[in-house]
Amino acid sequence: MTSPSERTVERTVERTVERTVERTVSVVLAGGGTAGHVSPLLAIAGAIIEQRPGTRITAVGTEAGMETRLVPAAGFELRTIDRVPLPRRPSTDLVKLPVRLVRAVRQARTILSDAAADVVVGVGGYVSTPVYLAAWTRRVPVVIHEANARPGIANRVGARIAARVAVAFEGTGLADAVLVGMPMRRSIADLDRAAARAEARASLGLEPDRPTLIVTGGSSGAASLNRSLAAAVPELTAAGVQVLHITGRGKQVPGDDGAPLAAPGYHQVEFVDGMERVYAAADLLVARAGAATVSEISAVGLPAVLVPLPHGNGEQRLNAAGLVESGGAILVDDAAFTPRWIRENVLTLVTDPVRLDGMSAASYAQGVRDADRRMADLVLAAAGTGR
Repeated sequence: MTSPSERTVERTVERTVERTVERTVSVVLAGGGTAGHVSPLLAIAGAIIEQRPGTRITAVGTEAGMETRLVPAAGFELRTIDRVPLPRRPSTDLVKLPVRLVRAVRQARTILSDAAADVVVGVGGYVSTPVYLAAWTRRVPVVIHEANARPGIANRVGARIAARVAVAFEGTGLADAVLVGMPMRRSIADLDRAAARAEARASLGLEPDRPTLIVTGGSSGAASLNRSLAAAVPELTAAGVQVLHITGRGKQVPGDDGAPLAAPGYHQVEFVDGMERVYAAADLLVARAGAATVSEISAVGLPAVLVPLPHGNGEQRLNAAGLVESGGAILVDDAAFTPRWIRENVLTLVTDPVRLDGMSAASYAQGVRDADRRMADLVLAAAGTGR
């Protein structure tokens, strides 16, 4: 007859053995091309590993996207397939679409087979459609995350076969979608701007106590924003405002002498590694209204002037709508973002701490800071594992 202590040991051993033999879950994530696709993909992958250690993660991208650098750097396996553009109007790409799509689906099927995928997660973009179709043919459940308020073609197609559809903004029109927010790095989601401000400004070469305006057009830059800001620099700096101008790779802003524009209190760089430093350092941010930007600034409570792209399908204006309505941001058309508008609106705002505090509170109230974990829950549930 065994004693109570011996039975306790036996139960402990049994539970340990059960955990040891518990099968490894395999998750394939599809998306790439831009940081707007790769960043949420990596955030979801990280949250899945956090909730289910040992999960096998395989990312699918193309050979030309940012994922070729960012995915391996994050420690995940990257497989590539052919890029398959989905044209919106008649073109040569439309004629070539069937052959390209069939080839890419076959490539994706091989990846799903090699990975023994339990679930596919897609964040949209050229890569996702072939992977969605490959998963459908192999009866692998699909979970979709749509970042924009107006969905792209890939996710509109994928939503028809998906087990779950998650969105960052309300009103996408995707059937049975659940609002989860935008998955983002924990260094941003958990950012305390006030606590990090001094160190962030020092790391960016900024003074600790001056009103601070940061302008960015994203990793590729925005020529129209760059031109207007450059023309407004003398008035901004004369008013005591320091400016960090993130011009975009290869888009230095020249001065009258042809050299990079320079002025006391004005700093230009092509790129900043770690946007959490930008968010902590800025009193006011001027930026495009990409889904990630809108979601991240609301998560950290950063007042912003948002300048939607003047082309595309209008999703950036829709992305910004809720934050603007709440009072956390100001929206201005690209054509209206002129040196005069900067002088009359940006300059008065960045030097008004009371108004900035109100915008910050309104912005923070709109933020979602656990979207990565919400997505991990959906993905693991779809894979049949839960937590």
